[in-house]
Amino acid sequence: MKKIDIFFKKYIKGDRYLWAFISLLALFSFLPVYSASTNLVTTYGGNNTVFSYLFKHTIFLIIGFCILFFTQFIDYKYFYRLSIFSIPIIFILLIFTILQGKTFNGVNASRWLHIPIINISFQTSSIAGLVLFIYCSKFLSKKKKERLNFIQTFFPLIFPIFFIIGLIFPSNGSTAIIVFISVLIILFIGGYPFIGVIGILLMGILSAGIYIYYVIQWSEKNPMSNRVYTWKSRIENFLYNDSEETYQMKQSKTAIVLGNTFGRGPGKSVLKAFLPQSSSDFIYAIIIEEYGSIGGVILLFIYLLILLRIMIIATKVQNYFCTLLVLSVGLPIINQALIHMGIAVGLFPVTGQTLPLISAGGTSMWVTFFSFGIILSVSRMIYDS
Repeated sequence: MKKIDIFFKKYIKGDRYLWAFISLLALFSFLPVYSASTNLVTTYGGNNTVFSYLFKHTIFLIIGFCILFFTQFIDYKYFYRLSIFSIPIIFILLIFTILQGKTFNGVNASRWLHIPIINISFQTSSIAGLVLFIYCSKFLSKKKKERLNFIQTFFPLIFPIFFIIGLIFPSNGSTAIIVFISVLIILFIGGYPFIGVIGILLMGILSAGIYIYYVIQWSEKNPMSNRVYTWKSRIENFLYNDSEETYQMKQSKTAIVLGNTFGRGPGKSVLKAFLPQSSSDFIYAIIIEEYGSIGGVILLFIYLLILLRIMIIATKVQNYFCTLLVLSVGLPIINQALIHMGIAVGLFPVTGQTLPLISAGGTSMWVTFFSFGIILSVSRMIYDS
């Protein structure tokens, strides 16, 4: 026991409770991912088996924990210094992603950047959101003692926000909206004038409205503009609930009803074979079907406990940038989890958001691990001092 305690003190830094919650969610993810992968085998066939998808998920988690482990040792000052240089890099990555113009069954898939030499694809929007959050934290902390106004901050702050979100929006509207809302929360917490936050919100709504109106009225149908028609269809389906496009929501709600209070048991989901994206976008519905509403509530409670630890770390750390940094990279994870759960139970339109640390996936999972690594790095100032 003494050797184990020495090991943890030497290599596991920062908030131990946060480490425990992250590990608990990651370990639990094997059960629903293994169960829901049946849908992937049925859909894609080939030589893939449920075990091959589980093995892939294992590799993603191992890489994620490596990212978490090494990030916890990085001093927060490096995030401060590198935030300014990462903005132009993410500009270039997002532009390259759009220029690739990849399609899948006639639908825009330009949210993925493919690197041909090593044959790896990653979702640049997830990385762009994280970069933008860190940049906003750095800017607000630097200008803490100044009275900020819209005109003064337009080019150094507002322009990068709209440029990055504008590059994400055409191909991944839901992610762009979530990033935009998260940025507004960061600005509000960071002391940006309330009237300025409202102004930025109105600018965002106006810009999105103009783009959507232009596409519907004048743009010919193409992979990029097809996304607008997809959004329009999803919102109409959510509001009127009378279309074949509500198939996912109907299957999700059916899975939740079948789960009842205590669930059907691990691996005994019936809807996993019929619910599209059951291993990613709708994995919460499968969790409730197998573990019941009690399991769903417990999972929600764990995310709320993570939120509590984020708030505790942010309030205890004696550095304004670190406070904003923890909140800016932590709150979007909880937002994403709550939105994913809300979609599964029918509170929000379908947006394609994964459940952090649970859903099968690569880029989003690694960005989540990196975000938690940043929080653990900051928490070292409290718990390792």
